[in-house]
Amino acid sequence: MGAVLALCTAGQLACCCGSAACSLCCSACPSCKSSTSTRIMYGVILILGTIVACITLSPGLQETLANVPFCSNSTRILPKEITIDCSAAVGYLAVYRICFAMCCFFALMAVIMVGVKSGKDPRAGIQNGFWGIKILIIIAAAVGAFFIPEGSFAPTWMWFGMIGGFLFILVQLVLLVDFAHSWAEDWVARYEETESRAWYCGLFTATILCYALAVTGFTLLFVFFTHADGCGLNKFFLSFNLILCFAVSVVSILPAVQERQPRSGLLQASVVSLYVTYLTWSALSNQPDRSCNPRLGEILAPGQNNKTSGTNFDAESIVGLLIWMGAVLYSSIRTASNHSKLAMSEHVLVKDNGASDSGHEPIVGDDGEDTESGGHRVWNNEEDGVAYNWSFFHSIFVLATLYVMMTLTNWFSPNSSLETLNSNIASVWVKMISSWLCIALYSWTLVAPIALPDRDFD
Repeated sequence: MGAVLALCTAGQLACCCGSAACSLCCSACPSCKSSTSTRIMYGVILILGTIVACITLSPGLQETLANVPFCSNSTRILPKEITIDCSAAVGYLAVYRICFAMCCFFALMAVIMVGVKSGKDPRAGIQNGFWGIKILIIIAAAVGAFFIPEGSFAPTWMWFGMIGGFLFILVQLVLLVDFAHSWAEDWVARYEETESRAWYCGLFTATILCYALAVTGFTLLFVFFTHADGCGLNKFFLSFNLILCFAVSVVSILPAVQERQPRSGLLQASVVSLYVTYLTWSALSNQPDRSCNPRLGEILAPGQNNKTSGTNFDAESIVGLLIWMGAVLYSSIRTASNHSKLAMSEHVLVKDNGASDSGHEPIVGDDGEDTESGGHRVWNNEEDGVAYNWSFFHSIFVLATLYVMMTLTNWFSPNSSLETLNSNIASVWVKMISSWLCIALYSWTLVAPIALPDRDFD
């Protein structure tokens, strides 16, 4: 599957370089749906923008810019009158500006695609093509963003990032619960069909592994993020979340729940508990009280002077980026059946549509009919209706961009001089409330069939 998606995306990328390159690449690619390849392409654009933002945080980039002739802090090879301040191209402000440009692009696409019902809409070409032009627009917007005066830009945009990042965490929660249920139901169904002990052992092993990681995580958090004489808030968060994880695990195996949902069990609860453990660690990592928030370097090498900077990558940021990338890719390729997990409507963030992948598949040409000679192997499956809500999809990517912006800057807030970042107590509460909402959301999926017996939750 990964190879097929990569080849489909390669076909779309080739279209950025011209029709000849597109035809050559697409003729060698397997057939895939235009809705899938388009979503993957937008995901690639978002990930590429994230990589560029990560590069601006590289510790050695500032020293490298000192060797660039047109930089004002260089060796002054060029006259001072024609040099620029390259220091603005690095650091957390550069991340803010790059993410601002990507947010503007996805917000513009969301507005343009409002009300699109099928692939026959004139705006379909904008959604599914012109990739080279779109990339140039993002680059131009990013360059323009660097000319925004500092002033109150950073503190104001930080609050936009805080709110948007919180909303995307909620999206992650929905995707996580959907993933947990889909995973468990699929493996339970395979075990019931084949009665193979391999599937049973897989379910048991995965459940034990998730719970072991969660318990280990909470234990380490109690050891390193609390001490006997203080850190009362940390102790409360850890104790409360641990109790919630235990309670939701018990609820998942209650006879009433099992009667309504026979395939519900501890695997879903263990996945949710593990994610709550991560959110708890992420929240405590933003605790302003340094006595209750040891850095990873201090844990691994106690007693040494570990200098930290708000823009340094730490373990929490790396894990957050990996989870974010998984959520973006999952939301880009996930196929749901007939109801929305996110929008509560027929148009899902991603929904299957069109003909089956097997048998003869239409090849996208100028008229949408089959072609033989060098035809595009990305076929249009949205002529009768869109496979996902295009405007909603771009809105989710706006939130994803804000989330990655806050993750790269460790959810810190700029200080008064706008030169460094400080720990932010607001981000602690944002992530902690997110963990409680995660438990509440999963609990609702368990008790909803009991509370609303007349409604079909299949």
